Amino acid sequence: MTGDQQGLNPAIARELTYTADEMMTVAAARALRDGMTCFVGIGLPSAAANLARATHAPGLVLIYESGAIGAKPAELPLSIGDGILAETADAVVSVPEIFNYWLQPGRIDVGFLGAAQIDKFGNINTTVIGGDYENPLVRLPGAGGAPEIAASCREVIVVVRQSGRSFVERVDFVTSVGYGTGPGDRERLGLTGAGPKKIITDLGILEPDPVTFEFSLTGLYPGISAAVAKERTGWDLAVAADPEIIVGPSPAELDALRNLQGNS
Repeated sequence: MTGDQQGLNPAIARELTYTADEMMTVAAARALRDGMTCFVGIGLPSAAANLARATHAPGLVLIYESGAIGAKPAELPLSIGDGILAETADAVVSVPEIFNYWLQPGRIDVGFLGAAQIDKFGNINTTVIGGDYENPLVRLPGAGGAPEIAASCREVIVVVRQSGRSFVERVDFVTSVGYGTGPGDRERLGLTGAGPKKIITDLGILEPDPVTFEFSLTGLYPGISAAVAKERTGWDLAVAADPEIIVGPSPAELDALRNLQGNS
């Protein structure tokens, strides 16, 4: 097995033929259903969404912030402004139309987002780390369209590598609202979307408790233990009584993903 596999049972690691990032991307792709409309962030979310379209969900409609609707890139785009998105799209519209007509009225089924930090209520930070907004320790790329995606999509899936730095008790800055501080916050803020339904990591899958909305571990990848997931979480991570063991990538899924990445 190649790639960063810290936390894997060594005996299992020797048997596997995929990386942690590939497992995470495949798990995220499986969360998408054929015929959905999907607002795609760049990076891992884009890889997962394009993999879903290339495998089990050929009717998945990919929408990018730059205005591309129904993009079908043969390789992963470098950015939301990559020309391959416009060249392969069913339509290209203005950015205001994407947000004002498609996103804000709730016409998008699912938003796929990444995160620099995420907390136990699914709030996302892509703005600043440490210090304050004016004088942070690290200034991140910023919000882009993520706050609107998190607010208005019918549901949200977050794809992020799991570590104590990225999974924190409370984000340093709320760029995109998940469930705020718990039940009722989305409604109080007037957010129309249902909020984040899954956090998919390189260790497993987290889902919100239906009562408290705090995220707990519900699925693990082959060879990963709940103890490792808890060690890489900055809050006291709750674990389901019987977490699902998620099936590893099939050869077809790996081939499709590697073709998209241009390294088959």
